[in-house]
Amino acid sequence: MDPVPISKLKDHVGETVTLQGWLYNKRSSGKLHFLEVRDGVGVCQGVVFKGNVSPELFAAADHLAQETSLEVTGLVKEHGKIKGAFELDVTGLRVISAPVREYPITPKEHGTDFLMDHRHLWLRSRRQHAIVRVRHTIIKAVRDFFDGRDFTLVDAPIFTPNACEGTSTLFQTDYHGEPAYLTQSGQLYMEAAAAAFGKVYCFGPTFRAEKSKTRRHLAEFWMVEPEVAFLDLDGDMRLAEDLLAYVVDRVLTTRTEELKICERDATKLEHVKAPFPRITYADAIQLLNEHGHPEAKVGDDFGGDEETVISSQFDRPVIVHRYPMELKAFYFKHDASDASLALNMDVLAPEGYGEIIGGGQREDSLEKLEAAIEAHKLPRIAFEWYLDLRRYGTFPHAGFGLGIERTVAWLCGLGHVRETIPFPRMLNRLAP
Repeated sequence: MDPVPISKLKDHVGETVTLQGWLYNKRSSGKLHFLEVRDGVGVCQGVVFKGNVSPELFAAADHLAQETSLEVTGLVKEHGKIKGAFELDVTGLRVISAPVREYPITPKEHGTDFLMDHRHLWLRSRRQHAIVRVRHTIIKAVRDFFDGRDFTLVDAPIFTPNACEGTSTLFQTDYHGEPAYLTQSGQLYMEAAAAAFGKVYCFGPTFRAEKSKTRRHLAEFWMVEPEVAFLDLDGDMRLAEDLLAYVVDRVLTTRTEELKICERDATKLEHVKAPFPRITYADAIQLLNEHGHPEAKVGDDFGGDEETVISSQFDRPVIVHRYPMELKAFYFKHDASDASLALNMDVLAPEGYGEIIGGGQREDSLEKLEAAIEAHKLPRIAFEWYLDLRRYGTFPHAGFGLGIERTVAWLCGLGHVRETIPFPRMLNRLAP
């Protein structure tokens, strides 16, 4: 008899089936043992009634340890108390492997460091399982969104010879005797790809050597980065809000149970519909002045506290655009109406989750880009290939980066990004 996944039990009511999985929890009540079995896609209760099985099987069920891998056979029936759930009247049980010692993560409370040290086991818990499944859905929705709009996926390299966001946050390594860096972003390569394919995106890990211990930062995180030929800043903002609205709708539609497990108030996500409010950087400074930050002034960058104040004035993400050029990377295009401003935008998530998208329009003038590279004191030789994009058929273009981990934190209502990725890399953590 081929094993049946727990997610398909609804199709086998009244039939005898076999499940394969691990013992998640167990309790007993006289002549009954209740075995919670998880198989990676769901959790099912198996009811072992003393009158239905041999004395040996009933005794064995009473001594199963947490996380025993096993095979359970029984009759599928609807759960008596939980609508839409199904359980097994167990008639057979086979232990595949028993743990060699007591499972370290028990139903009691554990400290964060302990759980992170046992991250490889903590993933098996119901809450962590739900978070990873939401993450999977977010990534799938992102891909479906761009694929459905005729974007071409172009993979960007992990090793790069130059910085994209600034040299202070680079992880340097040796590349056959030459210095190389773990990528901060695939954007520069996507600009090259946009000249070949028009609409492109890359999706992969990026690295920042920031010595930061905030709840929003990781040393390694995943980012999707679209780039579109002949797109301006306004079009870029529309693309960003359409993507977020699409992703949120997918999660609300398909991950209701997982959001409940995370204790997420999903009603707050129902407001995430396009269009999003748009305010200029100058408007944001004024908003800060009016809401408890009178010291905020033009020229200041926004940290987590400032982003929280700004976003708390709206019930959905807010787009802040046209920051001072001095705060932004060399590749941003200047605003034609005010050269001191960049044609950039940040999307700030509500409820204090901060920037989840950053992007804007790129400088398409060869002369201005050369001047920007010199002004930022960047090594000209490392960017010759990038300048070629302006030498041979330059064109207006724009794009952005969406951080997956911050998006997962926001949609699941998590307090720290360490729970948003299976094996987080932080300032003080490289293992497991």
